Amino acid sequence: MSAVLAISWEPELRGLLTVIIAVVALCGSVYLLLGTNVGARLGLLIALAGIAGWMVVMGLLWWTFGIGLVGPDPTWTYVEGRTVIQSADALYPAGVVDRPLTLDADSADTTAAGVRSELLSEGWRFVAESDPSFGQAATAAGMLLQDTGAFGPGEYQITGMFEIGGERYPKINETFDFLAFFHAPRYALAEVSTLEPLRTEPGRAPTAPVIDQTQPRQYVYMVRDLGARRQPAAALTIGSTLVFAPLCWMLHRRDRFVAENRKAELVPAG
Repeated sequence: MSAVLAISWEPELRGLLTVIIAVVALCGSVYLLLGTNVGARLGLLIALAGIAGWMVVMGLLWWTFGIGLVGPDPTWTYVEGRTVIQSADALYPAGVVDRPLTLDADSADTTAAGVRSELLSEGWRFVAESDPSFGQAATAAGMLLQDTGAFGPGEYQITGMFEIGGERYPKINETFDFLAFFHAPRYALAEVSTLEPLRTEPGRAPTAPVIDQTQPRQYVYMVRDLGARRQPAAALTIGSTLVFAPLCWMLHRRDRFVAENRKAELVPAG
């Protein structure tokens, strides 16, 4: 009874037993049929070649469409040592802009407008809030802000997003990019505004968030990690091919031996 309860309540053990039973029932039954018809050794070769060929086909499908056995998806990650930039003057030392900024520090909005103008002049692309990439980048920036302790939940708002880089190469022209396997690094810069503390009163809805104009804008510098979504499928396809090819060669070699033996002259028994 204790063994039955362990199998029922331990998902790791139940999953392991499920895999073992499936392999024995499916692969074992196929090998049993082949072994009783063509012999144990030849049946084993045919069964191994069949499962290796099936894994090659499945791996090619997964590799092509990015489904099945997949790796980590692309995401935005931090730039080492330059993730949260707490002032506009630190953008040049952090390597975000190519030249020092000369900004009017009368207000936070004026400084932010000067930073935006400089970024656009250096080739950065402004990402509108309606763009699908804005939501993913803003979510990643918020997670980085909270992980580093710069802000807490409800203390900030992403008021701007800029991107640069990410070009693919080599390209024959703008339409034919089938061979563009290489990518330039893609960076994103999120503009963060500090919010005024919310005033809550019993029985009333909280006030709408308001940007604190006395606090300077902060920035989150991120780089795009392309991930490895198709890497497991590629490894499965290549590995299965390395197993499938020798097995097919062994089967072909055996057929040649059988054909030569059948052509040989029969020698009467002594």
